Amino acid sequence: MNPHRRRGVWSAIAIAAAALVLGVATTGLMAASGAFHRAAPASWRAQGARCAAPAATGSAVDVTVWDTGRMMRGPNWPAPNNGHPGWYGMSMMRLVAHPTTVPAGKVTVRVINAGTLTHEAIVLPLPAGQATGQRAIGSDGRVSEAGSLGEASRTCGSGAGDGIASGAAAWTTVKLRPGRYELLCNVPGHYAAGMYAELDVTR
Repeated sequence: MNPHRRRGVWSAIAIAAAALVLGVATTGLMAASGAFHRAAPASWRAQGARCAAPAATGSAVDVTVWDTGRMMRGPNWPAPNNGHPGWYGMSMMRLVAHPTTVPAGKVTVRVINAGTLTHEAIVLPLPAGQATGQRAIGSDGRVSEAGSLGEASRTCGSGAGDGIASGAAAWTTVKLRPGRYELLCNVPGHYAAGMYAELDVTR
């Protein structure tokens, strides 16, 4: 192997190691702070957020979407379509919902974008026998939104928009019957990167 190629390989390994360390540290920090488990107040505003989600109509499901940022992706590394969750190029992504079980009826999904990239949250029924993260991904890096019951993708607003900007909130209120649902981000490449969570609705 020539010296230039060897240096390139070691640089790629160093970047991958840095991304892994940052992802683990970020997850640990969020877990330690209670971000995955803390009950949210009636109106939900993340620290430093540019806007707040309103009080819920019916039950509230508070969703945090985040990523490790653009700096962890090399310019020539495309989004993978390999079914392995958690990574988009060299950026780690997550979508975390709390609570994960609510009673049937009106449910307000309130989303805070704690990452640096644009995200969204879409509510889709989960077919019987299918787990989260198993939807077919198209050549555009997105899944089908057929059957969508609603989405939060309008920065500082309700319903559909152009995506939730970094540091902003978005929300939507949907009426859900008992069953299993999947909350997901359908920005190209983000579902494949692991941005999905299950929501169970009881009678």
